[in-house]
Amino acid sequence: MSYYPSLPDRAHLSDLFKRFPRGVEPLLAFHDAVLRSDSELSIGERELIAAWVSGLNQCKFCYGAHKLMAHAFDVDPALVDMLFERFDEAPLPARFLKLLRFLEKLALTPSLVRRSDVAGLLKAGWSEEAIHDAALVCGLYAFMNRVVDAAGILPGEEYADPSPEAIERRRSGSYLSWGRDAGIT
Repeated sequence: MSYYPSLPDRAHLSDLFKRFPRGVEPLLAFHDAVLRSDSELSIGERELIAAWVSGLNQCKFCYGAHKLMAHAFDVDPALVDMLFERFDEAPLPARFLKLLRFLEKLALTPSLVRRSDVAGLLKAGWSEEAIHDAALVCGLYAFMNRVVDAAGILPGEEYADPSPEAIERRRSGSYLSWGRDAGIT
């Protein structure tokens, strides 16, 4: 149930953005820059990171949305869940798990991040650019999770059992195009 009286009881992110449009277009453009531009991290990996950070922050809407987005970019949804249930058994390269642990620290206890954390990622083979890109995703979802949770936005039924068509729509569109299609931008 949404917390803002001006929103419908089962408000979606699009309802929130229509009600409070200030900054939405540049925010969606930033989503595209962070999640869709060239990076050493694939789009699927960045969407997985968005789901990971959102899950850590217990933001149900963003967790569901980005688990679905990761799926659209060839990440098994069961893998996303597994990270929260049996992290050490997740079938991911050790260096990617190390990156996720770093992002967990950055998301939950940012004041504890140290030079040695980044040095460990560099030693594991990550470039500064990849680490920065991952930190951008983490920061974006620290922001988005709080905006969504402050409004009481919950996941809709579209995340429970998405159709192949729904998955393809997510794969083929940008965040700005979603905003245009939803009548926001």
